[in-house]
Amino acid sequence: MEEKILFDKTEEKTFFDKMLSHLRGTCKYYTGYPKDLGPSRVIHFTSERGFVQLLHEGRPVVVAFTIRSNYSRQLDKVLEEAAAEFYPHVKFMRVECPKYPGFCITRQKKEYPFVEIFHSPEQANQATRDDPNVTKYSVKVLPFNYDQSPYGFREFFKRYGIKYSEESK
Repeated sequence: MEEKILFDKTEEKTFFDKMLSHLRGTCKYYTGYPKDLGPSRVIHFTSERGFVQLLHEGRPVVVAFTIRSNYSRQLDKVLEEAAAEFYPHVKFMRVECPKYPGFCITRQKKEYPFVEIFHSPEQANQATRDDPNVTKYSVKVLPFNYDQSPYGFREFFKRYGIKYSEESK
């Protein structure tokens, strides 16, 4: 006597949907599904003056220097997610190097895209100033060489003592 078991396709789909929604709801770093991140928190570079003003706010700034490529598109998704997670404690900026080659060339890198983190701006030594109307600042720059994910940014911030949330540092 053979017994046939029939599966209802709608039940399988419902179970699968439940499993995925549970995974999305409980796993903070699941990136297989688009997330609702709200409005973009990534700032687009428009001028060096705007960049300096952003540094003067005193928050760390993660800067992605990009060109048009598939890897840059993936990096954009990571930046969007990380910017939403670390807002307002860390600012994220994207520089399109073909549009602003002068700013990118000053970083002296040959491989794109790359990420650097600017933090702790301090006023430079006053004795070396040429013009009394110009105030010079020094800023710490760290090359980002961790996993390019929100988790990688968090671990990097922990390692270098960069405040990324109310609880950190």
